[in-house]
Parts: sequence; structure tokens; C-alpha cells
Amino acid sequence: MRTWSGEPFDVPPGYLNTPGIGVPPVRAADAVATTVDRWRRGQTSAVEFDAPLTAARAAWAALVGVDPSRVAVGATVSQLLANVASAVPDGTRVLAVRGEFTSVTFPFAAQADRGVTVTETDPADLVDRAPDFDLVAVSVAQSADGTVADLAGLRAAGTRVLLDVSQSLGWLPADLGWADWVVGAGYKWLMTPRGASWLAVRPAAREWTRPVAAGWYAAHAPWDSVYGLPPLLAEDAREYDLSPVWFAQVGAAAVLPWLATLDIAAVRDHVVGLADDLLARLDLPPRGSAIVAVDRPDAADRLTAAGVRCSVRAGRARLGFHLYNTTEDVDIAARALRGR
Repeated sequence: MRTWSGEPFDVPPGYLNTPGIGVPPVRAADAVATTVDRWRRGQTSAVEFDAPLTAARAAWAALVGVDPSRVAVGATVSQLLANVASAVPDGTRVLAVRGEFTSVTFPFAAQADRGVTVTETDPADLVDRAPDFDLVAVSVAQSADGTVADLAGLRAAGTRVLLDVSQSLGWLPADLGWADWVVGAGYKWLMTPRGASWLAVRPAAREWTRPVAAGWYAAHAPWDSVYGLPPLLAEDAREYDLSPVWFAQVGAAAVLPWLATLDIAAVRDHVVGLADDLLARLDLPPRGSAIVAVDRPDAADRLTAAGVRCSVRAGRARLGFHLYNTTEDVDIAARALRGR
């Protein structure tokens, strides 16, 4: 059993697949299990899930650095980005990093019939090219290899910016209230069950955002708006809310408020230190990211044989270090990859 700030994690040595699926604190897993047990016994009611959803929304907002009134709730990143992609003006020019995770780019590419274009560029050129486009859509940390975006440069570029924090929030300190949109899934570094995602909308960006999937939960008073018209939508970002995945929100409420109390800079130093330690043992330069992509023959097979849980992305073995990882995990991975 490993711990961080007093919270135990039932995670085995060699678990380095957080970029794929994060492992929750024991307390969060227990909260979901208890709720599932109550469900199977017919002891739950729909309205009781409002409280955990509200708590998780507020905690995610705190982690991003915005007011909860600016945050919409959904299940997946692409669902929430549909609120943006469907509303951008005809002919909008979107700039993205080459090889960006497709949940960020596909919602915009699907608008090609309206003249919306998505242009890919190398990460190093993103800031320089940004002023020539209407919108930049980019992950703060790239899914494939952990490359961290130049946020200061993007903020100064003067172009609308959409950030995906799915691979960064939870280990990289964030103060992103300046971005037009911030979106993120919870089941990786935030360690929630899959089915909880959030979208922060800057007030000035609401003119480029549309509640395309508005349902009863997007109403000003959801429980009074389950029948009939007109659609009395919320007057803040809740108008973009999607009907929530209840059990995912229970798990999110059990972990996000705790995460929001942590010194995320200390988490960053811990996880980046482990990742850069592994790179040093492989005679590779540090990258300042929690994610390591290893481009070596049979790397994934070697790691798997050594009991390391990792992913293969873009043809490389991808590993990620989180707060429950230790030097023991670096030792296991380094021995596997170095062959001794």
C-alpha cells in the first residue's frame, strides 16, 4: 500500500499507466463501491447525485483556477468540445499540434462542410504561427509523449485558445482562467472513474459556444425542467451541462476536493523527478514532464515482461509517473529497458 499526503493507494509496483487509466485513492474506490452496492439494493435516488456533482465541479474549477459558474459537466472531452466546434463561425481557421489527440481535433474537423479548417504544426512552431489563425486547440501535455505546451507564449499570442488538460491537470500546476476554453477528462491524472469530464468557458468566449446537447440538466432548475417547453437554460456555463454519469461523479467528488488541497507544485516536482530519473538512466535528456515515451525496439515487451503496466502510443512505449509512484518503479522500468 502506497500513500500520498495520508491517502492510501492500493497500487502495485510497476504501475506506470496513469496516462491511460489513473488509480484512485482507496477512499474514492470505496465510495463508488458503496454507491453501487446501494444501487443494487434499490437504496439510491437520482437527486442524491447532485451533491457529489456540485462538489466535483467546484474542485475541478479550483484546480483550473476559475469560478465554478464557468464550468460545465459532461462525460467525455469530445462531447463537451462539440459545444465549441459547432458554434465557431463558418471558415474558422484552427491551429493544432501535429499528432494531437483526436478528441481535440475531430470535433473541429467534422465542421469542414462549413469551411472550418484544422491545420497541424510542430509543437515548436505553435506559438509563432498562432497569430495567423482564429483559434488554437492544444493539449497542455501531449498524450503521445508528454510534451508540455508553451502556455505563456500562447497567452501572449492574442489568438483564442482552447486547452485540453486531460494529461496535465493533477500533476502540473494550472492557473488557466485566461484561456477561452479549458476541457479535461478525469480518469487519468485526476483518478476518477471514466465518465466525468469538465469544460471551463471564459465569459467572453460564450459567443463562440453553443449548448448543442442541451437537456434537462442544462436547465436553470433541472428538477423543475424535465417536461415541456420553453427551454429555460441556466444563465452560466451550466447551460452546456450534459446529463451526468452518476457513479463517475461520486468517484470524482471523493478525490477532486482532496486533490485541490494538495501542493500541486510538490506533486509536479515528485513526478517529473521520477520521469527525468528514468530518462537519465536511459542516457536521455530530461524533458520536464510526467510522461515518458521510449522509442526503443521491444520496449513495451520488455516492460510488460518485467511487470510494468504501460501503454503503446504512436509506436512508442508510454509511461507516466504520478503521486503514488516511487523510485522502486523507476528501478523496475530502468532494469527492464537496459536489460539488467
